[in-house]
This record gives sequence, structure tokens and C-alpha cells, in this order.
Amino acid sequence: MNEKTHSFDGAKMAILSNRLEGIARKMGNTLLRTGRSGVLNRAQDFSCCLTTADGELLAAAVSLPVHVLGGIEPIIGLMREYHPGAKRGDAFLHNSPFHGNTHSADHIIVVPIFDEDGNHRLNAVAKAHQADIGNSVPTTYFGTARDVYEEGALLFPCVKIQQDYKDVGDIIRICEMRIRVPEQWYGDYLAMLGAARIGEREIISMAAEIGWDSLQQFSSQWFDYSENRMESAIRQLPEGKTEATSTHDPMPGTPEDGVHVKVKIEVKPKEGKIIVDLRDNIDCIPSGLNLTVATATAEAMIGIYNSIDHTVPRNAGSNRRIQVLLRENCVVGIPKHPTSCSVATTNIADRVANATQCAMSKLGDGIGMAECATIIPPAIGVISGIDPRSGKRYVNQLILGVTGGAGTPHGDGWLTLAHVGNAGMSRQDSVEMAELYQPIQVHRKTMLADSEGAGKHRGSPALLIEYGPVDCDCEIGYVCDGIINAPKGVRGGGAAWPAEAKKRLADGSITNLPAVTQAVINPDENVISISSGAGGYGDPVERVPEKVLHDVLEGYISEKRAKEVYRVVITENMKIDDVATENLRKELH
Repeated sequence: MNEKTHSFDGAKMAILSNRLEGIARKMGNTLLRTGRSGVLNRAQDFSCCLTTADGELLAAAVSLPVHVLGGIEPIIGLMREYHPGAKRGDAFLHNSPFHGNTHSADHIIVVPIFDEDGNHRLNAVAKAHQADIGNSVPTTYFGTARDVYEEGALLFPCVKIQQDYKDVGDIIRICEMRIRVPEQWYGDYLAMLGAARIGEREIISMAAEIGWDSLQQFSSQWFDYSENRMESAIRQLPEGKTEATSTHDPMPGTPEDGVHVKVKIEVKPKEGKIIVDLRDNIDCIPSGLNLTVATATAEAMIGIYNSIDHTVPRNAGSNRRIQVLLRENCVVGIPKHPTSCSVATTNIADRVANATQCAMSKLGDGIGMAECATIIPPAIGVISGIDPRSGKRYVNQLILGVTGGAGTPHGDGWLTLAHVGNAGMSRQDSVEMAELYQPIQVHRKTMLADSEGAGKHRGSPALLIEYGPVDCDCEIGYVCDGIINAPKGVRGGGAAWPAEAKKRLADGSITNLPAVTQAVINPDENVISISSGAGGYGDPVERVPEKVLHDVLEGYISEKRAKEVYRVVITENMKIDDVATENLRKELH
């Protein structure tokens, strides 16, 4: 068809951007409905996006921020370097943390999209967390791995896994021989591949309608529009330099006092630019906690996006206005092989985002955010064993429950955020489904009163979950941060309840579990998991009394805490005593 490039007006821009988001959403729905492991078909720990031919993020409707905000460009660059003759029908498997990926547990399928003349136009990308990747122990979060060799993960630096729409059997066989649940992995691979092929098909159809050059022109204009939106949002911020530190608990391989994650930020409203400097941090450590370039960059950007106008589009255009400074061989920077980055998407990564949004809060009221909950408590650990009902091996990450949302300038913490890196995009397991798919029983699931970070806008409360195996031993791996360094509040807001990891023994007594472990739980034992609450934003005494009463009625806080922390007096018939409350608050000030 004859193509004619032109500028798009606002209405056409909105229509085309939504169509692309719709394609990404269709990719995500495909992956959700066809994934075989629980971490995909129930927890939705995956991302689907569309990028330009160079890898610039174009549309990511159902994506976890930590998966995509760090950029896809290095992966596409590697594809072009290793496979210069790529053509329609090819697909590539990538998971190398040293070449642009988040961590080795996130498998990526890249499908390059070509026009009729063989020109590379766009990419359809599906990224999904795997239940097992061949690690030396059955977990995809190996916190104590001293290097990639001890970690043991299969690493694929952008290898061809399909040619002419047919599998490359060599790669499939390698995976099947090293992964503990090969049928499950292959089912998840097909789900990812199907999602990416849906994206390819839909883009080709869209290009036949509007033309490839018009689609490319839209992409360029969409990025410019998004960049202008980000520039405008930054111009509304105060000028200045600010910094903050968020401390990860000590674990094997870390310094004795933990990892102090330092973030320095410079806001330049006149230039419409924000610089996030992560270079003043310790070197890489003999642990799986080190970040990759993708996760360090993404988490800094998450902290910025959480601190500004939420309507700014999340794409490569907006990202042009955020500069993240990293250095080589840094725990939050640029790892060198064979550094292990097994846990790069969560623990220290979340400390980067939390420190960033806390630093932003120092610029003034109405900016930034408190610290979100820490992660990974035992309730969302990776469990494995032999299911006595079938005699088959199982490996899966549970998402039995976490809360997580921090107080913001405009509202209370999002109860089911989970953690700052996924922004609430992952789903939490149904108890019934978890018990159906794994030989476990969930005995308790309850929020803990008075565990929130108090504030004008409070953080979410902590969550307690108790569960154990049924008629078998069960191995569980987790990396629980926040037992010592609980999430902090900002601008007068309070800190939250810390995380805990415990085990109930056969005689009913309770003992502490290590913060990071591969623990074997016997049939007569239970795991007790407490995920931390989240920090509060602003002075608790400024909280609207009606909201305090609501929290009491919901069981989030006690009447005692309402009075002592929020200075709100509640009567015996559960009403606010306005006079007593006013006097109590005057007394305090």
C-alpha cells in the first residue's frame, strides 16, 4: 500500500497509543491463560511489551515496572550482534543478567517483527519469571549464592530458539535436562512464545491498515509527546539536591550491618531533568543480592515515577528526562561476570526505589512517598518437593500474601501492592488454589493490628500467614529482608512493623527461622510468615479523624493506637469524640 507519513493530532495519538497498549494487553492475557506454572497463571509474574526496532519501550500495558523500565535496548543490541541475519519466523531466548536482563530467573522471548521487505520494524517481548531455571538448589531467589557457578542457573545470552516458526530442539533439550520440572517449563515457554507471536501478528495487521512508516512516525511522535509530559512534570518540582539511605538487613555475604543503599538526586526544573546517582555504594558482594544494570536503572526510575504526576506515560520518551548514574562492580550498579544477581529484582532493588522516593519527599510536601514493604517473606517463597498425591516433583513460587503499599502525599498505602518493584501488578494466590496445586494447607491468614506505618496517610499493615505441608516434607527457599530494618515513614510519618520468619514445631512451640534459607519443613510443622507493613507519610496527628475511626472499625488499628498515635478519641459506641479529640491534638502541639 502507498504510505504517507504525517503528524498525528491528539485524538489519533490517543487512539493509536491505546491500540498498542491493547496489543500488549492481549499478549499478557495470552500468557496468563496459557502459562503452566502458578507463578504465571495465578501470580501473573510476567510482562509483555512492544519496543521499537532499537529496543525503545513503546507500550507495556500489563508489565511489572522492574521488568521493563530498565530498558530492552541492550538485549536487542545483543540480538543484532549475534544474529545479524535474523528474519521473520525467528525467536530468541534471553536471560543473561550481564547483557541487559533483570535476573536469570526472568526468561525473555524476543520476536523481531519485520515488514514485507525484510526490514526490522518492531519487537514483541514476553518476559516471565520461571519456577525453576536449573539452579543448584530449587529456588529462583538464591540469596546466598557466592557467584553464578554456585547459583547454577542456565544462562542464555540471546540464543535462537525458533527459526521459521519452528523450535530449535538443541536449546529445548538443554533446558529439559537441567530443569527439575521440564514439562512445566516447556508449557511456560510455549505460553511466552504464544504471547510474543500474538504481538507479532497484531502489529503486522495494524501495519497493513495504517502503513509501516506511519506506525514508525507515530512512535517517534509518541516519544516526543511523552518526553514533553515528563519535562513539564519535572518543571513543577522544586530545584535542589537531596539524598536518602535505605538499609537492607545483614545476610550471609553482606557487611555485618547490612547494605546501606545510598541514593543522591539532583532535580533541575529549568532543564526538565532529574539525575539519580547510585555510584556511592559498596562494591559487589559474594551474594545473590547484587543488582543488574536493568534492575538498578528500573528501580531508580520507579522511585521517580512514584514521586511525580502519575499521568506521565511510562515509556522510552519519558525516560529520556531521567538519568541514572551507575558504576562498574557496584552492588547497585554494573555487575561483572561471575557475580551472582539471583535476587536482583526484589530486595536491594526495592531499597533503591524506596530510597529514591524518600529522597524526593525531602523536596517538599506533596512529593515523594514513604518506604514500601520489604520482601521476600516465607509466604512468597519458592516451595518444592514430591507431591504424595501424584508422586511427581513440584517447584513453584507461592504468592500467598503480602501487603506492601506505603503512604503517599494523597492517600493511604495500596493494600495489595506486594512490593515496590511490581507496583501491584502481580496477583496473590487464592488459598484454595494454592492448596490444590501443592500439598500444603494454609492455617491462618490475617492482617496484624497496629502494624502500619502511622501517618497523615498511613502505610499498609503487616500480614501474617501460617502454612505447612500435608503428608510430606516440603523445602522452602526465601530471602526475607526487613526483619531488622523495617520500612520507614517520611515527613513525620512512622515506621512499620518489621517482617518475621518463624516455624511452629510439632509440640506447638515457635522458633525463629533464618532470614535467608533453604529450609525443610516436616508434615507436623508450620511456617509462620509475617510480611512487613509500610511507612507512613506525614504527621499522624493530621490524619482525618473519620479515617482513623474507619481503621479502628476495620481492625487495622486499635482504639488505644488511635488515641496515643493519631490523637483521636473514640467513644464506647464507636463514634468520634470531637471535643476530646480536638483538645488532645491541641495538647500535643
